Amino acid sequence: MIRVFERAALAAGRVILDIYEAGPNAVLKADNSPVTEADERAEALILEILADALADIPVVAEESVACGRIPETEGKAFILVDPLDGTKEFINRRDDFTVNIALIENGVPVAGIVYAPAKGIAYVGSSAGAEKLMVASDFTVSRRTPIGVRDCQSPPVGVASRSHSCEQTVGFLRDNGINNCKSVGSSLKFCLVAEGDADVYPRYGRTMEWDTAAGDAVLRAAGGRTVGLDGNPLSYGKRRQANDSDFANPFFIAWGAKH
Repeated sequence: MIRVFERAALAAGRVILDIYEAGPNAVLKADNSPVTEADERAEALILEILADALADIPVVAEESVACGRIPETEGKAFILVDPLDGTKEFINRRDDFTVNIALIENGVPVAGIVYAPAKGIAYVGSSAGAEKLMVASDFTVSRRTPIGVRDCQSPPVGVASRSHSCEQTVGFLRDNGINNCKSVGSSLKFCLVAEGDADVYPRYGRTMEWDTAAGDAVLRAAGGRTVGLDGNPLSYGKRRQANDSDFANPFFIAWGAKH
């Protein structure tokens, strides 16, 4: 399955880069978040590949959900897709946007890929472990390197969102003695922790499950964990929530090795 995810993500990356190089045009969705032709075309291609190879597994994809197309997922394994995570980075010509695909089983992200096409790198995680992939200019994988979280540094090194910082994030960094904090967009924040370049990623801001599942799968496969503010593992497939929409996440902290 992870090879199907790789094939779908790399194909989507080719489409995304074509539009990136031509100059994207963005419009606002109903929730005032931006969407581009790259989001829509990449998602359509991913869904086509997944339907061909994994037809029996329902897929929850960001742009499809925005259009009201939501398959039944309760009690089932399902796939989460964000065809272009970091749309703001994409629009602003920064290269830390990603394609995210993840498999959810019993509320847990058990396999996933995070592909950053403009950087030529990808990260995969599954029961076999976590790897960093180098992707050549012809969109084939040229090298695979196993990765894992590092022993937590003292003080820890943090990683935070470039576009979504807030007072609570600043407070967390301060309270944990973190004065070295890397800034990057999209789900690459999970991957920096997974490969041992950072120790913790706090997120005090709204995210959806398709934003986090692939990066979370990579981090867990690399030996890390993602927990809510209550200390419980972040779960997936959240439907009919009393205080939020389907698939919305609570605030969370993604850690590498235990601190």
